[in-house]
Amino acid sequence: MSLVAQAVTFLFVPANRPERFTKAAASGADAIILDLEDAVQQDAKDAARAALAAGFTDLPVLVRINGEGTPWHADDVAAVANLPFAAIVVPKAEIGEGLAALAATGRWPILPLIETARGLSQARTIAGLAGVERLAFGSIDFCADLGCAHTREALLAARSELVLASRLAGRVGPIDGVTTTIDDAALVASDARHALELGFGAKLAIHPRQIEAMRSGFAPQPAEIDWAEKALSSKDGAAAVDGAMVDEPVRIRARLILARAAR
Repeated sequence: MSLVAQAVTFLFVPANRPERFTKAAASGADAIILDLEDAVQQDAKDAARAALAAGFTDLPVLVRINGEGTPWHADDVAAVANLPFAAIVVPKAEIGEGLAALAATGRWPILPLIETARGLSQARTIAGLAGVERLAFGSIDFCADLGCAHTREALLAARSELVLASRLAGRVGPIDGVTTTIDDAALVASDARHALELGFGAKLAIHPRQIEAMRSGFAPQPAEIDWAEKALSSKDGAAAVDGAMVDEPVRIRARLILARAAR
């Protein structure tokens, strides 16, 4: 499994702020995303492309390019062509010539960012494309496209579909969208826990202060680890653990919990 597939925390950094690259790498994040898109003003796009680099850290470094149909897309693709990035993040991913062409090159793994109603409707097909590493959810843009609230209730169906699409394509759990609040660690951790409970395997971050809270949200709690160890000690067949039945499907969940704890 690649480092991108294993990563739990992905931190965005504006690509036109190279002085922040090493600070981002020291944040505790599992992977860094240099952003050429939303975090960069139009008059700074050229400077952002010129500042692209991957050698400032041993962590996986990804790049979010500008989407197909924008004035900057072709230049972004050309700029990343000869740089050793771990993956390319494609915004507003939908089935089309651009996404298929990027995925078909085999030059980099692709992380399609599902941010539109059309993209969500095509998520199962997108997840199955050769070259796609895992899906990611751009929840803020998705809400703007649908005109819905950015709440757990409003986004439950979309998040569930991305988890299902990933599973059907044999991909690891998708990457959840950002929490816009920076200084509320409890909320960041709670959002990460909510994503985990739905089947997501990672989350996008917009500030280094979010990383520790995100890790806490995805990490198994001591009681979960204790339960998992007891469940696996029951060997095979049906058994009772703490007054509840344990059989093989339950033990599979226990193994997943201990694997997360080990990571």
